[in-house]
Amino acid sequence: MASWMIPALAALPLVSAKSLSLVKLDTCSTDPIESCSSDAGSVSTCCVNRPGGQFLQTQFWDTDPVTGPEDSWTIHGLWPDHCDGDYDEGCDSSREYSDLTSILESNGKSDLVSYLKDYMQSNNGSPESFWDHEWSTHGTCVSTLEPDCYDDYEEGQEAADYFQILVDLFKSLDTYTALKDAGITPSSDETYSADEIASALREVTGKDVVLSCNSGELYQVAYGFFVNGPIINADFIASDVVGQSSNCPDTVKYLPKNGSNVTKRS
Repeated sequence: MASWMIPALAALPLVSAKSLSLVKLDTCSTDPIESCSSDAGSVSTCCVNRPGGQFLQTQFWDTDPVTGPEDSWTIHGLWPDHCDGDYDEGCDSSREYSDLTSILESNGKSDLVSYLKDYMQSNNGSPESFWDHEWSTHGTCVSTLEPDCYDDYEEGQEAADYFQILVDLFKSLDTYTALKDAGITPSSDETYSADEIASALREVTGKDVVLSCNSGELYQVAYGFFVNGPIINADFIASDVVGQSSNCPDTVKYLPKNGSNVTKRS
């Protein structure tokens, strides 16, 4: 099965070298174990992600109110679901950080903060409150980012790693361009079939995505992955999503982001 390798340190130019180098990789096999494989239960949860071994990279298309550039989807999150589609949430209340900007900046990730402000926004709260929610709800459930998996662990370091990995993966999944290349562009008048949208997005990873609609309007997509070894390897394996299915009707609206403050991606 082909891997979806993400260049975790290359996407942003000013990433601190310390941030993705301190997991105890020397305790893990040189032949990484794939999450959700039959071998996953035989190794440490620092070396393979479990029970949350199916990762969903979810993206938003918010039009009312608008979030993010008019020509880009935005980040919802990176969710470590169980291999059967079940999931845990809020796995460690002691690591429910509320100062993620400071944590990211102290880990040399000022550029990452700027990117998140543009591409990971909430439609009903501040960007940082949304980051806090996604980290505490989902990030704390990534087993290979638990503090015990680090040498010389510093508080919050694993959250900085989580958001770096999330952004790098998101950048490799350009939903807007994939749809545009298939002739599917935001419109107040045109409608599209859910099948043609799903087919266009299948081209991104080669696997089916999960589409979410509200009142017939497309607003979310989820891409599925397994991971070889610890998540900081950024060695993602595209997969169909288990345990969820699209809820869109046969005909879908893909509305534009309108408004005087709407920007284009840089």
